[in-house]
Amino acid sequence: MPDAIPGEVLVMGAGTIGCFIGGSLAAAGVPVTFVGRPRMLDKLAAHGLTLTDIDGATRRLPAEKLRLCDQVPVGARPSLVLLCVKSGATAAAAGELAFALPAGTTVVSLQNGISNSAAASQTGPSLNVRAGMVPYNVAEIGPGAFHRGTAGRLAAEDDAALRPWLPVFERAGVPLDLHADLLPVQWGKLMLNLNNSVNALSGLPLREELMLRGYRRCFASLIEEALDILKVAGIAPAQVAAVPAHRLVNLLRLPDWLFRIVAARMLRIDAKARSSMADDLALGRRTEIDSLSGEVVRLAQEHGLSAPRNARMVSLLEAWPQSPKRWTARQLQDALGL
Repeated sequence: MPDAIPGEVLVMGAGTIGCFIGGSLAAAGVPVTFVGRPRMLDKLAAHGLTLTDIDGATRRLPAEKLRLCDQVPVGARPSLVLLCVKSGATAAAAGELAFALPAGTTVVSLQNGISNSAAASQTGPSLNVRAGMVPYNVAEIGPGAFHRGTAGRLAAEDDAALRPWLPVFERAGVPLDLHADLLPVQWGKLMLNLNNSVNALSGLPLREELMLRGYRRCFASLIEEALDILKVAGIAPAQVAAVPAHRLVNLLRLPDWLFRIVAARMLRIDAKARSSMADDLALGRRTEIDSLSGEVVRLAQEHGLSAPRNARMVSLLEAWPQSPKRWTARQLQDALGL
């Protein structure tokens, strides 16, 4: 018999990640409420949810089966909240959750960066907030259609309230691993996410961008700078990709022909995949660069160091709305002093 479902789930932030993970759980029979903005809710109400992935799976949920809300419903008592809003909305979302939900409600932050769970705890101290990590890329490929373009397993801080959910997430096709200390995992994922800004500025699909050495050199330089700072800070990032971060730096700098051979596993990315930051630029939204390269800059400052290349990426992304353009690999290398 299937494992019992521990309760209801509330997705706070029905964007690409929230819709994919929440939709996967709903397709597996979990009662899921999606809280989001009208832009997304209108699409879901009109088209329902279609979930596809790199492994060839397809799941569909008709609109009439979706529970859609523009705010946390009065009287909601979810057993689990998935916090999936953009980093800049963390405090407001946590405040709304703390006001509406019972004390002790478990919230897992499935957001980019390092500091969002701490920010949510500070704003919503009555909540049981746990850090989480999403390893894969999800893209919105059409109205109500979301595609997972890379592989991986979700991760979260270990908590007794999360353990009954493990078989449910596994059955839903979004397996979850629990860790006593998630910080190394978060930094390991952040190393990979440093490519988000490179990909966004390139204007290319993720796989196409990674096939060009000039862009890879930019990505490698951001990782290398971050690793130097993490070493001083005494933080060893966990291996999240096919190779550890320090080896990834050298791999990214290989000539294109050799990279295609050596990095075949890393390049298991389909043509639909792109970074969420690229989507943000296309829609004129503020990006999460402060939660990626910005985290590296702040850690450097805490230890009396500087991170000039990551700081430069922050400034480039923040200036992009005023002068939008596609950056060639050569232009971006020059901007980073490579």
